[in-house]
Amino acid sequence: MWGDRFGEVVAGRGLAHADSWVAGQGPPARPIRHMWEAPVLVERTSVGLDVHARSVAAAAIDGVTGELRRARLTPSHDHIRSWIEQEGPVAVAYEAGPTGFGLYRELTAARIRCLVAAPSKSQRPSADRVKTDARDAARLLRLGEVTPVSVPSIGQEAARDLVRAREDARADLMRVRHRLSKLLLRHGIVYSGGRTWTGAHDAWLRRQHFDSPATPAAFESDYEAVLAITARRDRLDKAITEMATDSEFTAVVRRLCCLHGVSLLTGFALAVEIGDWHRFTGASIGSFAGLVPSEYSSGTTRVQGSITNTGNTHLRRLLGEAAWHHRARYTIGNGLRARWELTPAAAQHRADTRNRRLHERWVTFNPRRKRPAIANVGIARELAGWCWSLAVMD
Repeated sequence: MWGDRFGEVVAGRGLAHADSWVAGQGPPARPIRHMWEAPVLVERTSVGLDVHARSVAAAAIDGVTGELRRARLTPSHDHIRSWIEQEGPVAVAYEAGPTGFGLYRELTAARIRCLVAAPSKSQRPSADRVKTDARDAARLLRLGEVTPVSVPSIGQEAARDLVRAREDARADLMRVRHRLSKLLLRHGIVYSGGRTWTGAHDAWLRRQHFDSPATPAAFESDYEAVLAITARRDRLDKAITEMATDSEFTAVVRRLCCLHGVSLLTGFALAVEIGDWHRFTGASIGSFAGLVPSEYSSGTTRVQGSITNTGNTHLRRLLGEAAWHHRARYTIGNGLRARWELTPAAAQHRADTRNRRLHERWVTFNPRRKRPAIANVGIARELAGWCWSLAVMD
């Protein structure tokens, strides 16, 4: 207890070393090798912002007097910056949201220290029944308890928008295809010529006729929607392919594509969604994707549940789809070999070792009678670690 208290006193006084206590004031001090230092704000005022589309609530806490000042601002970046500059040397924090990172870039360019807080990591006492975002952000910033998010660059954010537009097109296409197929099913029309949504299936759709005068209009509406969304998806695929082969992400994408089940589109999506791979480790990236089991432990009892499903949903879906490819026997096909030729030999060797490892994991799950969906989550979590291993290679 004395040693812990002594560490707190020394940290509070800002001393780097202490040899002994003054005689009569406590027991002899033991050598201190590692000391925790509380975060120190060099700015006098902490400002919290509650940013919305049409208004911004601001709260400023003076670190010396403890005075709290509030203001209602417009969403104009110039108005927000001018009000903040009136408060003197300040540090600013606001929660990440749909308004993007334009305000962060504006304040950073004006040499104002700004943090974009992760909403899911905001600490709040269990007995606190008053939630005021601006005041809470300023208070947590003053205490050094704000967990910031990684702010993407302008280029990375643009590439992320492109990838998510393609994801939206994929989801829209799946929905409209289901509507069309279920419309035919309600009229007893079922395709039995093999795989659907191929050239043969499209020709079969064009030959359909209906007795009711209203049904053809509904059929044409859904069929035209399928054609339009398919064309939109293909345009996005072309744009992503061009960017993936000549951009700041090209080197990382090529290394990721050495893994079985990771195509050019998947590798590019993983690269832009993660951004800075060095902020993770091979063990922590699975938690970021929400692929680790939830846990409730107390004392000697340890209870694990389903995966947390936190973090980036798009990233988690991509890893899950890629993991299914490792269930079949691992072979080096022409497509995988062609992707290998674009990467150094070290990346090829590492990827080949990881591919064999992931397939062996699937093989070990089969005798244990693991449900395939549950086993695939484990494979996806390990695949995320191997993606990190390839992405951070020099």
